[in-house]
Amino acid sequence: MYTKYVADANPGVTAQVARFVAETTLDDVPEAVRHFAKRSILDGLGLAVAGSRSVAAGIARHVIAEYRCANHEASVLGTTEHLPARFAAFANGLAIHADDYDDTQLAAASDRVYGLLSHPTAPVLPAALALAERDDRSGAELLLAYLIGVEVTTKVAEAIDPRHYDQGFHSTATTGAIGAGAAASHSLGLDPVRTAIALGMAASQAAGLRENFGSMTKPFHAGRAAESGVFAGELAARGFTAAENILEAKRGFFQAAGGGYDAAAINGRLGHPWTFQEPGISIKPHPSGSLTHPGMGAFADLIVKHDLRPDQVRRITVGTNRHMPNALIHHQPRNGLQAKFSMEFCLAILLLERRARLAQFTDEVVNREDVQRLIRRIDFGVDPEAEAVGYNTMTTIIRVELADGETLETRAAFGKGSPQNPMSDQELIDKFLDCLEWGGLHPGRGREIADRILHLDREPSTRPLLARLTIRD
Repeated sequence: MYTKYVADANPGVTAQVARFVAETTLDDVPEAVRHFAKRSILDGLGLAVAGSRSVAAGIARHVIAEYRCANHEASVLGTTEHLPARFAAFANGLAIHADDYDDTQLAAASDRVYGLLSHPTAPVLPAALALAERDDRSGAELLLAYLIGVEVTTKVAEAIDPRHYDQGFHSTATTGAIGAGAAASHSLGLDPVRTAIALGMAASQAAGLRENFGSMTKPFHAGRAAESGVFAGELAARGFTAAENILEAKRGFFQAAGGGYDAAAINGRLGHPWTFQEPGISIKPHPSGSLTHPGMGAFADLIVKHDLRPDQVRRITVGTNRHMPNALIHHQPRNGLQAKFSMEFCLAILLLERRARLAQFTDEVVNREDVQRLIRRIDFGVDPEAEAVGYNTMTTIIRVELADGETLETRAAFGKGSPQNPMSDQELIDKFLDCLEWGGLHPGRGREIADRILHLDREPSTRPLLARLTIRD
């Protein structure tokens, strides 16, 4: 039941969040949750290196360089550059999300679109990372700030009325800014009052529209959210003022951006349970929108089982619930960014190359004649059976009509990397190594780095570890 306001009907939500941010310690976090978080940090750091090579990241760094503000506060991973903390957070956040390969929050409520709540690591980790490096924090301190930021991001995303996402807001940008503000507030040691003020500023900067999916502005959202969180925290630390009830207020975030919220999804729920534990965070096996992944996994298995080749396939029909085509909007993609939100491309490239990793999502590959020809033989739309299952799964039904008249069918509700079908630590390390290589770092150093990240809470300082993820002059 979503609360609609005529006044502050449920005061105290922001205060609850602020106390959680200011008062939570690592002793409050179960060991299993810490391990899940370290896996997502490993994933995010690898993606920051890989994404640093994207065109979007290069343009952004060039513009920041024109500000003549380079210093030694915080690293831009995968590069030689160091910037003030807020700009390093922006650059790393954009890079993590640049390839749409980053982790995904999973919805718990049945009226939510599974996998569409937020990408929590892209906005939160860079904010925590930049301040941890600047202030020479330990790995344990970084881990806790990140955990707090992700928990706030995901609980806020779960609570706001689904209208927020359905009608165009990109929650990675909006709830991510609030989560980044939480991570920054904890990193800076703000008390609950100053934290509430930082959240007020972060929420006032929360913005991002889904019409930009398939463009450079989508990863810009994540970078801007990370930067907003750092800036909000630093201003609050110096005495800046803002509303201290920004989430629940009549003119606050929940009402203005969603028309209301489900109080039961957030009141008393921070850390009870931690989102990393239930319902979990999904780590992507492919650099494309998470809604493509159940179908991609099922189709890849079908290809191997029947040794399918493109010339054997007459037509492919893909059916999902109505929300999935609302996000996978590019039916005839013409560049690598659009291809990430194209069910048609994702299935076509699997049939053609039997893999879908960073090397496949390039403009050159997307525009190949054999790729475009096969895309035209794939129909993607709403299937009544998938619609009836509900929106809290990503049920995908694929029917393959062969040239000889036979029809094959496969389906899946969850993709590889989801809590229902998780990637192993070794599979995650392999992805990390692939990202380092794509980003121009020698993968030979990767296994040692991965082991240190998976034991991050033992690192006395984050600086030496992050230095291993930069390119020396």
